[in-house]
Amino acid sequence: MIIKFKDIDVNYIQYGEGKDIILLHGWGQNIQMMNPLGDPLSKKYRVTILDFPGFGESGEPKEAWSIYDYALLVEFIIQQLNIKKPIIMGHSFGGRVAIKYSADHPIEKLILFGSPCIRRNQTFSVKVRILKSLKKLPGMDILGEKMKKYIGSRDYKAASPIMRQILVNTVNEDLSNEARRIEEPTLLVWGDHDTEAPLADAQDLENIMIDAGLVVLPGTHYAYLENLGRILNIVGSFIEGGN
Repeated sequence: MIIKFKDIDVNYIQYGEGKDIILLHGWGQNIQMMNPLGDPLSKKYRVTILDFPGFGESGEPKEAWSIYDYALLVEFIIQQLNIKKPIIMGHSFGGRVAIKYSADHPIEKLILFGSPCIRRNQTFSVKVRILKSLKKLPGMDILGEKMKKYIGSRDYKAASPIMRQILVNTVNEDLSNEARRIEEPTLLVWGDHDTEAPLADAQDLENIMIDAGLVVLPGTHYAYLENLGRILNIVGSFIEGGN
């Protein structure tokens, strides 16, 4: 299904009945990456999954969005679909959006899979420091874009110019204050060998949140898929606990 937001076609699916669960995918992913969670959960809950603008079958933003813009999209969809106090689950980038939204809107519970939100000071390699120094020299501005492609992550290199800027906006935004304001129960699920979002990120996040608990599973940045059976049991217990 398609819904219009800021003149962008946003693709989403909704299925099942019961409490509302919203699944938010990671950077470079799409609805299909959340289906392994959504399909079994839809037997008991109403599940909504969207392709973020710039991914899947949704259109690309016409300007460089921030996390706030993506959170506004989530707010819009929740309003349009008449969803009340959803359970929100987000992986990586989707978790960042979930934190931004949940800090200022009513939710029932929050589940984050490998979702770093505290900005850390970067330590650049010697090569990168040299390239950055060269760019400051007169007549070396042309080096800028080439340098970005050289030192950028896989995600950065694969992105369009607008999506590259969105990625830069995302990783440069610290969501610590937003995370501190979330009062609802929050479950953090991390892989013990996650190199995209190291376990220390999860531990820091657990420490600053009001009501958060951390579950560490064997796996990578995609531990939620690598331990799907266990995840479904853990998530089910967390959703129903105290209700």
